[in-house]
Amino acid sequence: MDTKRYKEIVDENTPKENRLYNGMIAFIIGGLMGAFGELLIQIYTYLFGISTSEASVFMIMTLVFLGCLFTALGFFDKFVAFAKAGLIIPITGFAHSMMSAALEYRQEGLVTGIGSNMFKLAGTVIIFGVVSAYVVGLIRLIVLGG
Repeated sequence: MDTKRYKEIVDENTPKENRLYNGMIAFIIGGLMGAFGELLIQIYTYLFGISTSEASVFMIMTLVFLGCLFTALGFFDKFVAFAKAGLIIPITGFAHSMMSAALEYRQEGLVTGIGSNMFKLAGTVIIFGVVSAYVVGLIRLIVLGG
């Protein structure tokens, strides 16, 4: 079988995704995640009597913890299958990427397994985040001055 015919067969049998539906679901779930984060901030502000910026740190810690917990319990992949980018884009997706890599390589030990493989996917996100923050800060410094 030649490659052209093979590609035709693959294209015929590949399920077509409904991008509008997936986008709407991701938008709704992402909005619900944002509302949940805001609810957590309000709860922490009220319960602990702290500022909103301090409560934001607790909210991030809570979302990371829940992302890790749901990954460890095996729920997160099922949630993502439904919610698509609505759960992958927020910080919960970052927590999921680190926890799933840690769980996958835990048999190899703490250093050679978990330690060396946990940042496989998350490491690129961290690097590009740090580099882009540096570039934007440098541009801001040049444009607005010191």
